Amino acid sequence: MSALIIFGLLIVLMLTGMPISISLGLTVLTFLFTMTEVPIEAVALKLFTGIEKFEIMAIPFFILAGNFLTHGGVAKRMINFASSMVGHWHGGLGLAGVLACALFAAVSGSSPATVVAIGSILLPAMVKQGFPNSFGAGVITTSGALGILIPPSIVMVMYSVATNTSVGQLFMAGVIPGLMLAGFLGLTTWYRARKFGYPRLAKASMQQRLKALRESIWGLLLIVVVIGGIYTGIFTPTEAAAMSAVYAFIVAVFIYKDLTLKQVPKVLLDSASMSAMLLYIITNAVLFSFLMTSEGIPQAMASSLIDAGLGPIAFLLAVNVILLLAGNVMEPSSIVLIFAPILFPVAVALGIDPVHFGILIVVNMEVGMCHPPVGLNLYVASGITKMGITELTIAVWPWLLTMLVFLGLVTYVPAISLWLPKTLGMM
Repeated sequence: MSALIIFGLLIVLMLTGMPISISLGLTVLTFLFTMTEVPIEAVALKLFTGIEKFEIMAIPFFILAGNFLTHGGVAKRMINFASSMVGHWHGGLGLAGVLACALFAAVSGSSPATVVAIGSILLPAMVKQGFPNSFGAGVITTSGALGILIPPSIVMVMYSVATNTSVGQLFMAGVIPGLMLAGFLGLTTWYRARKFGYPRLAKASMQQRLKALRESIWGLLLIVVVIGGIYTGIFTPTEAAAMSAVYAFIVAVFIYKDLTLKQVPKVLLDSASMSAMLLYIITNAVLFSFLMTSEGIPQAMASSLIDAGLGPIAFLLAVNVILLLAGNVMEPSSIVLIFAPILFPVAVALGIDPVHFGILIVVNMEVGMCHPPVGLNLYVASGITKMGITELTIAVWPWLLTMLVFLGLVTYVPAISLWLPKTLGMM
C-alpha cells in the first residue's frame, strides 16, 4: 500500500510539469509528515550522511573537465584523427563520427556534451560532403550516447552512490561494452552508407595520420590519465576526476590555446550550474531511497519476486522493460537514483553481479537518451541540425535498433561486462 501511495504521489506531481527533483522532494516530505512516524531527526541525519560520500566529488570534476575540453578545441582534433583513420571506408565521415564520439566519450563522461562537441563540427561537414542530414543526425545522436558507457561516466558514479558499488570496477566494466557498442554502431553506419552509396574520403597517408595523431595526442592522453591512473592504483576514481579537470584546463588554455583565461570563469560558472542541478537531484533521491527503505518496499519486492519463482532471466527482462519505459518520461540521472536502490536488492538476492547490473542500467540509459519524448540527445541534436523531434526519431531508428540488440547481449552475457575487471584482478 505504501508503495502505491508513494509512486502515485510522485507520478501526479510529475504530470503537473514539476521538475523531477522537486517532485521527489515533495513526495518524501508529504509522506513523512502525514503517513509515517519516522523521526524527522533521522531524515536530517540520512540527508547529510547520504550525500557525504567521497565518490560524489567526482561528478563536478568530470563535468568541469568535459566543459574545458568541449570549449578547448579537443573535439575538432579528435575528429581530424578519426577521419584520417577510417574516413576512406564507406560512409567515411559517419564512421569518423562514431570513432570521434567514442574517443571524446572517454574524456568527457557526458552524452549531451559528446553530441554537442562532435556534432556541431562534424554534421555541417557531412552535409557539405553530400550526406543526408538525417544520416548524420542518426550517427551522432546515437554515438553520442557512448558518453555514459565508456569511462569516465557520470551516470556510473551516480549508480555507485546509489548502491555502494565500486566506481573503479564499474569504469573498467564499461570499457569492453563501450568498445563493442561503438563497433556495432560503426557497422550499422558502414552498412547503410554502402547500401545507399554515400561518399567517402580519400585514404590518408601515413604522414597525414601521424600529423593528426600529434595534434590530438594531448586530448587522447587524458584517457591514459583517468583509466591508467585508476587501474594502476595511483588515483581513486575521485582523484582521477580532479586530475582530469586540472589536465583539461592546462591542455585547453596553455597547450592548444583555444580557450583564453578570460573565458575560464564562464566555463567554471557553467560547470557549477550543471553540478548544482545534479547534486540537488542526488539529495532528493537520497531522501526518496531512505523513505523506500524505511517502508521496507525493496525488501518486500525482493521477497515477493523470489517467492513467486521469478528467476534472473525473467527479472532482467522486466528490468529492461521498466527502465526503457522510464526513459520515456525521465532523464538518466533521475532514473538511476530512483530505480537503482529499489531494483538492486532484488538483483543481489537473485545472484546477479552488482557490476553487471550497473552496466545493464547504463546501457538502458543510453537507449533512453535516443528516443522520444524525453531523449536528451534528440533535443541536443535537434538544436544542432534544426530538425524536428519526429524527424530525428525516424532518422535514428536503424542505430536505435542496433542499440536494443546490444542491450540484449549485455543483459544475458555477463562476461561482456565482467571479463576485464576480473582479468585485471579488480573483482
